[in-house]
Amino acid sequence: MTSTADPDYWSLLGLGPEADADQLKRAFRREARRWHPDLNGNDPVAEERFKLVNEAYAVLSDPRRRRAWEQGDREGRRDRDPFEQGFPDFEDYLEVVLGQPSRRSETPPPDANDPGSWEGPPVAAPPPPPPVRAEEDLESIVELTPEQALHGTTVELNLEDGTVVELDTPPLAGDGWRLRLEGVASGGRDHFLQLRVLTDDGLRIDGLRVHYKLLLFPPDAALGCAVDVPTLDGPVTLQVPPGSSSGRLLRLRGRGLELDDRRGDQLVEIVVVIPADLGDAERALYRRLQELALEAEDG
Repeated sequence: MTSTADPDYWSLLGLGPEADADQLKRAFRREARRWHPDLNGNDPVAEERFKLVNEAYAVLSDPRRRRAWEQGDREGRRDRDPFEQGFPDFEDYLEVVLGQPSRRSETPPPDANDPGSWEGPPVAAPPPPPPVRAEEDLESIVELTPEQALHGTTVELNLEDGTVVELDTPPLAGDGWRLRLEGVASGGRDHFLQLRVLTDDGLRIDGLRVHYKLLLFPPDAALGCAVDVPTLDGPVTLQVPPGSSSGRLLRLRGRGLELDDRRGDQLVEIVVVIPADLGDAERALYRRLQELALEAEDG
C-alpha cells in the first residue's frame, strides 16, 4: 500500500516535538522492530509502515531536514526508496542506521520509562525473535484484556508434554508482543508466547496507546467527513480532514489507557478502500479522475 499523504512523523514514532535524541532513537528502534517486514510475514502494509518509520527517523534526526519539514517543505521526503532491493536483516539494519553495535553483541540496560522494555523472566525480547513456523518451533497465542495488558497478569501455558507453566506477563504490554520461554519445550526448544490485545471494536492496545484502523471510501477520504470511531470510553465523532490518504494518522488525545498520572492517546490510521462491486457510473467517474490526473501531470 502506497501512502501519498504528508505523514505526521511525530505520530508515526509516538512522540512529540519536545522529544530528545535518546527518546527519538528508542522510539525508532521500537517502531522499526514492530513493522520490519521480516517480523510481519512480509505483509505489504507493514512494509509501507516500515518505510515511513525509517523516513520519519531520517528526517527528525537530521536538524536540517527536520527544520525544512517543520516549515512545510515536502521536497525530498524520500529521494528514492532505500529498500527497493529488499529489506536488510533487522539487527544489521539497526547497526547501520543508529551507528551502534547490534543487540547480538551488546544489550543495553532496559529503560524503565520505555513501555517497550521490561526486565524479568519471561522477557519480551527486543527485538523479538524471527517469525516461527509451527512445524519447527512452538508458539501459543494468549488473549489479554486491555486492563490485563496494562497491569500484567498471570497466565498458565499447557505444553505438549503435559507440563503446565505459569508466568506473569509484563505490564504495559502490547498487541503482537512475543515472549520467549527458553528451553521449556521438548528437546530443549524454546516456546514463544504471542500476546493478542484487541477489543471487539478493533482497538489494538500497545502500552498506554490505542491504535485503530479507520476504513474510508475514496470520496470520504478525498473530501473529508465526520465519522464515529470507537474508543475505550465509547464512540466519538472524528473529523477527517480533506485529502486524507492511506497511512495518515489522526490523534485522539487522552483516549488511551491511564496509569498513575500518565494517559496515552489513540491513533487512528486512515485506510482508503475501493469497493469491489463498482457500478458503471462509478467506473466512469474513476476514469474521468484518472484523465484529470494525467492532464495535470502533462500540464
